[in-house]
Amino acid sequence: MDMNAAFGGFAAAMSKYPIWVMNVVPAYVANNTLGIIYERGLVGTYMDWCEAFSTYPRTYDIIHANGIFSLYIHKCGIIDILVEMDRILRPGGAAIVRDRGDVVLKVKKDADRLGWRSQTVDTENGPLDPVKLLIVDKSFPLLGS
Repeated sequence: MDMNAAFGGFAAAMSKYPIWVMNVVPAYVANNTLGIIYERGLVGTYMDWCEAFSTYPRTYDIIHANGIFSLYIHKCGIIDILVEMDRILRPGGAAIVRDRGDVVLKVKKDADRLGWRSQTVDTENGPLDPVKLLIVDKSFPLLGS
């Protein structure tokens, strides 16, 4: 799933693999790009991430969240979005969060509270880039470890 699909670039990058990507366009963005996603032959929908996404629990293996937390930071809590991500992400799944560094640190704090393993890394532009990545693994710890 791509939580902030824009033009469907994440889905296009994944097209060489035998998977499908649900492209989600946030309902309150200035540029409505869902038509472009459809023109590219991709699957997509609108979504307000302060609400529950209409899907079965544990549906997705990977979630790509580019700028979604900055977009909703004044509309609902980071933990609200992460709990919904936790609901729809399968055990053993992963999430890639790309956002401003200060926002990524807040997301990491809440992701750690959910019991996810997470690591903050620099983007391809290096350590001076204000945008950071958070790689999240929803694996469960082994018993006794």
